[in-house]
Amino acid sequence: MAAAGSPAPEVVRLRQPALVRFFTGVMTRRLRGAFHAVRLAREGHPRTEPGRPVVVYLNHPSWWDPALVMLLAGRLFPGRAGFGPIEAEALAKYRFMARIGLFPVEHGRPGAVNFLRQSLGVLSDPDAMLWITAEGAFTDPRRRPVHLRPGIAHLGRRLPQAILLPLAVEYPFWDESTPEALVRFGAPIDAADHVGLDVLRWRELLEDRLADTMDALAADAQSRDPARFTTLLGGRVGVGGVYDLWRRTAATFRGRRFHAGHGAAEDGAP
Repeated sequence: MAAAGSPAPEVVRLRQPALVRFFTGVMTRRLRGAFHAVRLAREGHPRTEPGRPVVVYLNHPSWWDPALVMLLAGRLFPGRAGFGPIEAEALAKYRFMARIGLFPVEHGRPGAVNFLRQSLGVLSDPDAMLWITAEGAFTDPRRRPVHLRPGIAHLGRRLPQAILLPLAVEYPFWDESTPEALVRFGAPIDAADHVGLDVLRWRELLEDRLADTMDALAADAQSRDPARFTTLLGGRVGVGGVYDLWRRTAATFRGRRFHAGHGAAEDGAP
């Protein structure tokens, strides 16, 4: 961990809160246009303690995961500065990402050492938050067993003051032409309760907790029941065009209110 009085990592110095808010707005608009809704499982609301750094580690089913992370960070943890690793090659192409809290990582031992150095430096701030797509590559959410890269296990072992939160993500289709973005947080892992575990046991613990959370979200998703979720963001409904024009006209002739959605009418979402 960064010693007291040592300079903050470059990613901390570069991060610009105004730019983070701007790109959070951009990603929120993109999510609204691409999904029917972004929903958080009611039984999975995140629990953290103030004054302790937090590591959120999630499965990695889609290209949309970073956009979803930005929305969740802004909506659920507005008082915490968020950071995350990104492939060094991608950051080299999009250098502005360093100003929204992303730092480069590479494969191999040098990359792992840099990941730990940057992460420990970031989390030396007790109000900081690190978001990690810990599978390291796009992976179907139904795949078992869950395999995580070892870096997060080393991180948990070296950060007894941290809270680690598993986060499950899915993008299923329900009743609309656009998919749902579903998320569920698992039970927090207090690193102080696991001091002394070696890296292998830490990795097993993290994988098991994430798999349990993913299984719970899968049951929520299969229910196709919006009541099991809190809607964080409402998006597109209906098909549009001639099809919805016909439905609207039919509803008018029947004296009924037209709902563009195909499922049961829902309350307005933010």
